[in-house]
Amino acid sequence: MRVVIAEDSVLLREGLARVLSDGGFEVVAQTANADELKKAVRRFKPDVAVVDVRMPPTQTDEGARAALEIRAEQPDVGVLLLSQVIEATHALALISERPDGFGYLLKDRVLEIDDFLEAVRRVGKGGTAIDPEVIGQLLGRRREEDPLGELTPREREVLTLMAEGLSNRGICEKLVVSPKTVETHVNSIFGKLDLMPATDEHRRVLAVLAFLRA
Repeated sequence: MRVVIAEDSVLLREGLARVLSDGGFEVVAQTANADELKKAVRRFKPDVAVVDVRMPPTQTDEGARAALEIRAEQPDVGVLLLSQVIEATHALALISERPDGFGYLLKDRVLEIDDFLEAVRRVGKGGTAIDPEVIGQLLGRRREEDPLGELTPREREVLTLMAEGLSNRGICEKLVVSPKTVETHVNSIFGKLDLMPATDEHRRVLAVLAFLRA
């Protein structure tokens, strides 16, 4: 899986490249600003772009805006945003447009190397990977009319893990329950959110999107 890295801190950029290379990824380009990132993505057509939200020259949202452009121009390229702090607005803007092939992690999550590599892998395959702390903040902003209001506490827990990007098997391991139990919860979530029959993968994305918008 081919990866482009966009990070203005040389130390972190080199660290990300080393972690990804050791994890079996091919780092095809390292960039320090949004313009270099967009050029590298056009040139190398990677599977994933790992992008810092805040980049030069203003250190505000250059990375997030570049990610929006990349997803518009090259929808097959997955984007994993990294942020020093929780900026849920950027996460929502990107995932609301098209949730597949998108991830948003806090930079501290990179230290959990196996989880970070799995997130990059999921995004590169068209899945999602949302930081649990971002999900926690979004949960705290639920509207009065909550479309998830009919879900049981356990179903909310399962949907939270789906939003993080876990498969049914991953949810089984996390909650220490049987595959049949998880399948029952997932099907119940689909039903309560009025997600019509389609591929399970498509309905998972729609369920996660409903969760993040709630």
